[in-house]
Amino acid sequence: MIQFNEISNEQRRQLTDARQVFQAYKDTQIEYDRRFTGSMRWAERKGKEYLLRKISSSETSLGPRSVETEASFSAFERGRADIRDRLKSLTKRLDEMAPVNKALGIGRVPKLTARIIRRLDEAGVLGRNIIIAGSNALFAYEMSAGILLSADIVATGDVDLLLDTRRGIRLAVQQFKKEGVLGLLQKVDKSFEVRMHRDFRAINRDGFFVDLICPEDKNFMSSGTPEKLGENDEDLYGSPIGGLEWLVNAPKIEQVVIGDDGYPLRMLCVDPRVYALHKRWIAQRVDRDPVKRVRDSSQAKLVAMIATKYLGLDIDGHDLSALPEELRSQAAYLIADGNNGNDDALTPKW
Repeated sequence: MIQFNEISNEQRRQLTDARQVFQAYKDTQIEYDRRFTGSMRWAERKGKEYLLRKISSSETSLGPRSVETEASFSAFERGRADIRDRLKSLTKRLDEMAPVNKALGIGRVPKLTARIIRRLDEAGVLGRNIIIAGSNALFAYEMSAGILLSADIVATGDVDLLLDTRRGIRLAVQQFKKEGVLGLLQKVDKSFEVRMHRDFRAINRDGFFVDLICPEDKNFMSSGTPEKLGENDEDLYGSPIGGLEWLVNAPKIEQVVIGDDGYPLRMLCVDPRVYALHKRWIAQRVDRDPVKRVRDSSQAKLVAMIATKYLGLDIDGHDLSALPEELRSQAAYLIADGNNGNDDALTPKW
């Protein structure tokens, strides 16, 4: 029996407030990074004072001291101070909301998983080069629907990161290019290590592992061999898996969820309908582990229900017509499951 509860009005209000504050924080942080990264200073050059702007290790001149450059310097200093005050205020608000989020039970994503996803977001690769796959995507789907799934459904001791190498890493994230996924993981937990050279899995001392997976289709691998994101030769390499090219090409959703530390984070995942179709397709494969097959089938039915009954999406919708027939054909079975008495197994157990 698949069990879940709809969130209460109190939980709904708190979640809405937390998302609003988090969005304000993210918008302010983006503005700060865009307009106020680095510093400005006056420096003497050949007997004249010049206004210099430093970003990272690069420093450029904005011109000699004048009414205009003095105004630019004043505006920069004043604007940066104002935006720092805003960030400080929003950070305090998020800190205040975190224990309330935990107490109300809307903090769902395991702490380590949440920290990893936040780091991916900060590095600028979440949603661009990497999306969240596997069971962790259920946290995004349940929050989209306003329900809380039972612990056994969402329980997982790993994170699956789906790699899309069709778009290069933005030049702005040079540090990530240098360190790669492994470097990012080690900033979260220094005990993360890759099992062996050119491997797809990193494991920490507690046995928690992170897998980097990618499409098997060579159109998604520029060299025809497993890909990595960064320049670090010791980094994780994507493990090619058949059928993942469908997920890379599929529509995506973005959802703000709450970690079990009480703090919000962004998640980027495939459309829940595609997740359901893909999970059922996996469950029908003869080479699938029988234990995993049962879980795949249950998740397929559950996410199909979320998509159709809570989100009002058509699991056989025209907007999914680009998917291959072997994937779209799974819709008929999921629709039949929903019409053959299985609704009772999807009823909240209050």
